[in-house]
Amino acid sequence: MIKQFARIPRPTPPKEFDRLTTREQEVFHLIADGLSNTEIARELFISDTTVKTHITHILQKLALRDRVQAVVLAYQTGLFARDSRRTRSRDESPAG
Repeated sequence: MIKQFARIPRPTPPKEFDRLTTREQEVFHLIADGLSNTEIARELFISDTTVKTHITHILQKLALRDRVQAVVLAYQTGLFARDSRRTRSRDESPAG
């Protein structure tokens, strides 16, 4: 059963994803990782208001209603695989 599920192709990301800026893609990735606005702001060294602005732009560009739809889209399309780049927390050391 697992082999059959693994063969099911994932939908491709919408072409509008390419319209997101690099920073919007970073914010989108952190949303998909389950971070709150405050956590995203801390991670990227930006204000909560700036995070909200990026999220508004992401939702508009991708024609999504809310961040839940954004997370669903990210996982359904495999936009951010678990082993992909993840912004390192300030508390993590560069060499583990």
